[in-house]
Order: sequence, then structure tokens, then C-alpha cells
Amino acid sequence: MELGTFSISLAVKDIAASRAFYEMLGFSPIVEPDPGADWMILTNGDHVIGLFQGMFERNMLTFNPGWDQRAQETESFTDVRDLAETLRAGGLDLLQEAGLDGRGPGSFVVVDPDGNPVLIDQHRPAPD
Repeated sequence: MELGTFSISLAVKDIAASRAFYEMLGFSPIVEPDPGADWMILTNGDHVIGLFQGMFERNMLTFNPGWDQRAQETESFTDVRDLAETLRAGGLDLLQEAGLDGRGPGSFVVVDPDGNPVLIDQHRPAPD
């Protein structure tokens, strides 16, 4: 099961303050966000952090099928719909499903036994 790149998605109160903090730790934006954006993705080597203001209630683990650690498309990957089917067959409940009925981008959330949300978020179409 290929889950794609891993990052932590942080629910932040002040995205500018959070960006400044993580830049002090050596992180920088993968792509400079639009002014006023309520999210950004930062990297430091192979480490990736997403900052999201007002989008999520809790911090969560995030996997992006079809992306590498630099948010570049990978040659092959397991489609989010196949991942969802495998996890459902294993008895997991999927929450917050989006786009699982087509071939484009799609996502879902599962929750681990301790209540931690895990987002599987595919930004590109299904592989051929």
C-alpha cells in the first residue's frame, strides 16, 4: 500500500506567527502562498509541515498519494479510491470523504484508536 508523501498538518491560530516560528527552525515554503492564504506547506529537507488556519479542528497526520516529499508527482502510486476500498474491507470507517466517486483528486479521513485523524489526500487524477 503506497500512501505517498507524509506530513503533519497543523491547525494553527495565526498562520503568520506559525510560519515565522517554523522558518526559525529552518523550514521554508515549497511554493510561496498567495497573500492572505489560510494554508501553506513548508519543508526542511525531507520534513514537511502543512499550516492550516481555520480549516481543521485538530492536528492530523497527512499522506498524499502521487506526491514525493517535495510535492512533485511520482511516476506510480496507489489511487486514493483503491486505498479507501482496502481500508473499508479491513473494517475501518472512512470519514469526510470527497471525490471518491470519480477519477480526479479525492480524499478521506480515518481515525486511529487514540482519536488521531489521518488524512489521505490525493491532489491529482487516478493513474492510468
